[in-house]
Amino acid sequence: MSTDPTPDFGSVDALQVPRASLEAEASALDADDPLAHHRAAFVGADTPLVYFDGNSLGRPPRATADRLARFVTDEWGGRLIRGWDEQWMQLPFAIGDRIAALALGAASGQTVIGDSTTVLLYKLLRAALDAQTSRDPQRVEIVVGRDDFPTDRYLVEGIAAERGARVVWVDVDTSRGVDAELLRAAVGERTAVVLLSHVSYRSGYLADGAGLTRIAHDAGALVLWDLCHSAGSVPIELDAWGADLAVGCTYKYLNGGPGSPAFAYVAARHQHTLTQPVQGWMGAADVFSMGPVYRPADGMRRFLSGTPPVLAMIAMQDSLDLLEEAGIDAVRAKSVALTEFAVRVADGILSPLGVRLASPRDAAERGGHVTLSHPAMRAVTARLWQGDVIPDYRDPHGLRIGLSPLSTSFAETLAGLHAVADAVRAES
Repeated sequence: MSTDPTPDFGSVDALQVPRASLEAEASALDADDPLAHHRAAFVGADTPLVYFDGNSLGRPPRATADRLARFVTDEWGGRLIRGWDEQWMQLPFAIGDRIAALALGAASGQTVIGDSTTVLLYKLLRAALDAQTSRDPQRVEIVVGRDDFPTDRYLVEGIAAERGARVVWVDVDTSRGVDAELLRAAVGERTAVVLLSHVSYRSGYLADGAGLTRIAHDAGALVLWDLCHSAGSVPIELDAWGADLAVGCTYKYLNGGPGSPAFAYVAARHQHTLTQPVQGWMGAADVFSMGPVYRPADGMRRFLSGTPPVLAMIAMQDSLDLLEEAGIDAVRAKSVALTEFAVRVADGILSPLGVRLASPRDAAERGGHVTLSHPAMRAVTARLWQGDVIPDYRDPHGLRIGLSPLSTSFAETLAGLHAVADAVRAES
């Protein structure tokens, strides 16, 4: 992992500046960027297309095409079923541990690659709720933010109905997220589990992982962190936070590809006390005994269910190589610089058009994306896509600018925001 000092990316004061000055600044920032050379490692980064959606689906590393081709011919085609004995059975744990070390601040033996984000969230949330209510029958409440990602909210409602629990909704400003004051007001002696997003999917609000975990624990609750919009972009310290559980996807900043499998973290202290509800052969104590009774394995294997998605795990390894070379602290420094530059440009060329920042202005409270609000943003997004500028849209009236640090340049960011300005004028 890189140990280079955090670079000085310059001032980002919100001043209106002419286009030539912004272009000169973007050029200077790219020239001084110690991670700039990584951009060439990604497919499509050398084209005029502006990609503002790395927080939804990351660009593929060029090396991944060769890796997948070799896997098909050499491992799948050459080793055939022998591959399971030789290495495939251990991939969920080996890659899980690597993600844990590079991006999660977690010791080995606590992270596994498995199913989709939705399935893993279901498993861990159900397991945590059951463990808490078994310990204390009055703990029947699940706390979740009303503006969390739909999957999180839908799962909470479904599990509450399934298990006779109650949902406690935390109302938040859609330009922020759940903070300490809101969480303190929501938890209490009946709280079983708190489901929290480290980075809010809509606004990019960056939650205080250690502080919110402490508040939940003080109330006797377990915490399940959704890391989908932070893993690979923002430093995470699950072990240092005292986190209980976490789930995150690998197709955003970890560039695992469309539909790549999610990861699950279960703190070592909980692994023998949680019973995950989807009992499959891969989570059994003796996978190949095919016995008549299910007995869960020790450790993280017990949180697997079905056959591991080997092809999908193979695809994410090149991105992990890049992350290891860069180091998560340098990635975060570049991310802050990109989002601050985007905010400055938006203040200069979009604010006069009625565009409002719908993300925290303080970089310490912001993850890797910026949301810009204007009544015409749905039409603006459609117009931009037609012109090969690719952000995404989120209600209400939000255009998300996702800036993946290893594959995005300052010049690309500026070009895309000028296109946003042109589209807003055209649609207003």
